[in-house]
Amino acid sequence: MARSVFGESVRGASHIRGGRECQDSMKKVERDENTVILAVADGHGSEACPYSRTGADIAVNVFCRIMEDYLDTYAERQEMLLTFFKREGDTKVAQAVEAEWKRRVLKAHANNKREFALDAGGNRDREAVYRLYGSTLLGLVLTEEFLFAFQLGDGDIVEVSRKGVQHVIEADKILGTETHSLSRPEAWRRALSCTARRDGKPRHPLLYMLSTDGMANSYKNGEEFYKTCRDYYALLQKHGVKAVAESLKGWLAETSELGCGDDVTALCAYLD
Repeated sequence: MARSVFGESVRGASHIRGGRECQDSMKKVERDENTVILAVADGHGSEACPYSRTGADIAVNVFCRIMEDYLDTYAERQEMLLTFFKREGDTKVAQAVEAEWKRRVLKAHANNKREFALDAGGNRDREAVYRLYGSTLLGLVLTEEFLFAFQLGDGDIVEVSRKGVQHVIEADKILGTETHSLSRPEAWRRALSCTARRDGKPRHPLLYMLSTDGMANSYKNGEEFYKTCRDYYALLQKHGVKAVAESLKGWLAETSELGCGDDVTALCAYLD
C-alpha cells in the first residue's frame, strides 16, 4: 500500500488584512516506507505572544526529534515502544516535549538577544519568556504496527475511511478563544495521547489529517467539517494525490476567507 504525505499552511484572511504573519507551522519526517512522523503547531498570535510563530516552529521540530529518538531507541523492540507510548504518552512523553520546547525557547530568546524580564526575586522570569512564544501542538506517528497521536491545545487529528470520519483524539473543548498551551506551567498535564495497533496493510484507503483550529472553526459545526474531510478523501480516490496536493493551498485559503479568517494548516498522510 503506497503512502503519500502532503500539506499546506496558509496565512489567514484576517491576518493578511491586518498585516500579520502566519502563526502556524508543520513538519513531516518520512523515515522509511513504513514510518512517518507528522507535526502541526499553531502559535497563539496575540499581542501577548509576539514570538509565537517561532514557538510553533520549535514545537514541530521538538515533537519530530523526540519521536525519532524513541524510534531509534526501540528500533528492534516495536512492541515495547507501543506499550511505552500507551502507558506514558500523556505523562513521560508529554513531559519530555514540554521540557525540550521550553529549553529551546530560552535558547532562541537568548540567541536573539531579547530582554529577560525579572521576577520578584530579581531572577530571570522564565515563565514570562515562555508566554511570548505560546503555541499548541498536534503530533502523529504512523508505523506498520501502530499509531501514536499527541495533542496539547486545540486543533484536530482525524482518520477518514470508507466508514466515515473519526477523531483519533477527542480533545478538551474550551469555551471562547482560549486554548491549552506549551507555554503554561506544567503544560504536560493538559496533553492527551492515543496509541492503537494498526493493520500494516489495510484493505481500503485511509486518510490521516492534522489541522489547526482555523480549519474546523471556519465551518458552522462539526458535521460540516467532517463533510469536508470526507470530500478530501473522495477527491484523493477520484483524482489522485498529485491533483489534491496541488489544489490544497487554494482550498485552504478559500476556507479561511469564507470562514473564521484564521491561519489554516492541514497535513495529510494518505495510505492508498
